[in-house]
Amino acid sequence: MTISMDPGAAALLDALHRAGYAAYAVGGCVRDSLLGLAPHDWDLCTSALPQQVIGLFGAQQCIPTGLQHGTVTVKQNGALYEITTFRTEGSYTDGRHPDEVHFVPDVREDLARRDFTINAMAYNEKEGLIDPFGGQTDLKNGILRAVGAPHQRFTEDALRILRLYRFAARFGFTLDPATAQAAEELCAHLDCVSAERIEEELAKLLAAPAPAAYLDKKILGVILPELAPEALTAAKPVVDACPAGSENLPVRLAALLLRLGEDGTRRALKRLRCSNACIEETAVLVREYRAGAQSRRAAPAETTIPDLTIYTRHLLGQYGLKTVQRLAALGAAMQPKRAADFERLSKLAAQMDADGVCCRVSQLAVNGRDLMAAGIPAGPGLRRVLEALLDSVIREECPNDRQSLLARAQQISAS
Repeated sequence: MTISMDPGAAALLDALHRAGYAAYAVGGCVRDSLLGLAPHDWDLCTSALPQQVIGLFGAQQCIPTGLQHGTVTVKQNGALYEITTFRTEGSYTDGRHPDEVHFVPDVREDLARRDFTINAMAYNEKEGLIDPFGGQTDLKNGILRAVGAPHQRFTEDALRILRLYRFAARFGFTLDPATAQAAEELCAHLDCVSAERIEEELAKLLAAPAPAAYLDKKILGVILPELAPEALTAAKPVVDACPAGSENLPVRLAALLLRLGEDGTRRALKRLRCSNACIEETAVLVREYRAGAQSRRAAPAETTIPDLTIYTRHLLGQYGLKTVQRLAALGAAMQPKRAADFERLSKLAAQMDADGVCCRVSQLAVNGRDLMAAGIPAGPGLRRVLEALLDSVIREECPNDRQSLLARAQQISAS
């Protein structure tokens, strides 16, 4: 078994070997390489102690990112590589972090502390693959399995419960039954995990191609108690129908939380410490979709072309192209029989945006100074005139040219 090594990682391993230390690429980079994927990071482990790593590569090239846990970050060819000393870990009093670590000489002892078999493999070009727990076999069979006793792994670090479902969703793997059972039995321990870390894992899970099968009702009941089981069941096929990827997280969150309404969605995401931008975008999608579904005047299939044009321009002006396209994606997932109608909305918005069609006050051919010069007094009424002018342009009751708008402004001001 040969892995194509990253040049910087290979150079660091070579330097450690020449200095007489054992050293390997480890964890996710080995896993992804075996799957034929390009690793995002290359993490290394070694028998060298942290101070020996710093002495070998020089203090200027090293960042002491986690000396207490044996980790030094080394700068190599403009990239950063974490090098961690082989270690075992003591008890986890807080359910998240080891109380103490012990440096050890054997990489197999280090691999035994890791979460899942597919992440518990090491590699170097001389020795090949070090795989004491059958990670390569589990990769081939598409199985996600805890290293050793699952209850122990999850008791040590409850975040591993969410990582289990996130990795399974990312790769489309089946959960080892004993590992899945332990995760469900210990899911209450997630209350010791910070909201930020829960949100991070949930976001990565929802970015997967088809995450619905991995949205376990017991796990979601702990991290999203606002979401009733029946609401989760209804949301699952919609979540999978939404576009994947981290850029579409607000769409999938909206699909998942739609039944909570705008206020409930905001409260749930705020509790999870989501970013303000994510909370706002998700809440907007929930609000606009629900408003359209209730009133029907926003539903693309039930409007004439002029009505759709007006609706699209209003949405573009208020939220921008990306939000309109996300709203269309949510609508298509919620109502697959009308997917073509929502696609029409998305394409029309994109064309309007490309053509610079007037959808905002800032795109009008006049501004507040023009109106004041024409005798319209400053104050709140000025803004109302501008907004009325925009509405007239959007409804094609008035062309977006200076003279027409100034004349229309006088009519509005006088009324």
